[in-house]
Amino acid sequence: MAEPGPLAAQRRELILDIVRRKGAVRVAALVEQLGVSDMTIRRDLDVLARSGSVEKVHGGAVSTSGTTADEPGFEAKSALESAAKAAVADAAAELVKPGSVVAISGGTTTYAVAHRLRDIAGLTVVTNSLPVAELLRPSESKDGAAGPTVLVTGGAPTKSASLVGPLADQAIRSLQVDLLIVGAHGVSERAGVTTPNLAEAQTNRALISAATQLAVVADHSKWGIVGLSRFAELSEIDYFVSDEGLGTQARAVLGENVGRLILAGSH
Repeated sequence: MAEPGPLAAQRRELILDIVRRKGAVRVAALVEQLGVSDMTIRRDLDVLARSGSVEKVHGGAVSTSGTTADEPGFEAKSALESAAKAAVADAAAELVKPGSVVAISGGTTTYAVAHRLRDIAGLTVVTNSLPVAELLRPSESKDGAAGPTVLVTGGAPTKSASLVGPLADQAIRSLQVDLLIVGAHGVSERAGVTTPNLAEAQTNRALISAATQLAVVADHSKWGIVGLSRFAELSEIDYFVSDEGLGTQARAVLGENVGRLILAGSH
């Protein structure tokens, strides 16, 4: 039996408002919040996606409404595009050389990369991510050797568990790192690499200034999303690591503008 039109329309307006405010949302969260079935939510997201109002991703949806100023929390973002993030993380970890100094920004994709760095010999990691710092805290690797040396920037935490602000920026300015691995809220041809958080953008710029090479890690769902504040131009990127879900137009733009486009899983 079909749902009453006005009731379905009202629910979809509410879903759209939630997605626009949060930037991303999980199906499970909508089921709990709206008190309807998983199937109903997925049908609603299908309708909204066909109209171009949202973009469906694994486990939920992200906003396509242009510039976003609200930032989803770390846990909410962790559930989105988990398979793509894992593939991106595998490819990005191959860029890290033993004995090097690597900076890792906040974010769920960079956190996935950090998981793969724990057994790289002689590594020093600079991070403004609380989850990354906790993950890499002093420990032994699988073969009994010491794990990475971890330096935490300090600063004020954001919703995404990144440390930002003047304290973080000041600490970063005194450092020199070989490679920065940074995540993104959104990437586009017009706006470059963006975040909804102004302070996080400033701290990311400080990290970029301290790094010899810049690697941006972003799965395909980030393309076309524009956050409030830009922190990197496409032309500044040495490595852009994404997955094979990245569209043809995005591949063409990135291929022309970044140093090297890496699509996880491609051969």
